[in-house]
Amino acid sequence: MPTIRIPPILRPEAGNNRQVETGGSTVREALNELVTTYPGLANRIFAGDELPQFLNVFIDGQDVRLFDGLDTAVSPGTTVILLPAVAGGAR
Repeated sequence: MPTIRIPPILRPEAGNNRQVETGGSTVREALNELVTTYPGLANRIFAGDELPQFLNVFIDGQDVRLFDGLDTAVSPGTTVILLPAVAGGAR
């Protein structure tokens, strides 16, 4: 089963879990299972049928956008990391 690591900002919508094991053979399937269990995450990790621009998703340290995006394959033991972008700047 893939493991999805939940960042602190999203944990309230994920039952305060740091990580969740899911099923699925692609990132999309794993994330769909996650939002089925925790529906409050749906609008935070999906923009329609795609990833929102502000959310980075990594598999074992590699950005899924460099591969097949949400259709990137995952396998048992894969770690999927959700990493929201942080913006800011100086005045």
